[in-house]
Amino acid sequence: MKNNKIQLGDSTMKAVVKMADGNYGAVTPLLELLESDHIDPDNALGGIGVLLFLDSLGIYGTDLYVLYSDICGQDIVKMIAVLRATQMGIFETWTLKDACSRQDFSGRDLVPVNELYEKVKERLPRFNS
Repeated sequence: MKNNKIQLGDSTMKAVVKMADGNYGAVTPLLELLESDHIDPDNALGGIGVLLFLDSLGIYGTDLYVLYSDICGQDIVKMIAVLRATQMGIFETWTLKDACSRQDFSGRDLVPVNELYEKVKERLPRFNS
């Protein structure tokens, strides 16, 4: 069984530091996620829920930065849509993890970001409205 990095007693800042895993580029999307409640109002836990989901997937540091920057073009809305699609079973977890682990930009070809965004919007009409 995988051990998550975020623990119940962690402060928000400590959770961000753990999730960034020494990659300063990963801090930006993490902070944006914490302020993203308005993007996905159907997510009961808001931005912290997205961090917890990333933690459950084991996406940290460089992989997190690759997801945000390389795959989603530094668009936090698209990043949340990809994660929500994965959470909802629209997109495979293993494919997302594989794509995030590629630092040569080839992960972009594995994740149909715009298509996933549209599918999430269909299922969650309040998403990014």
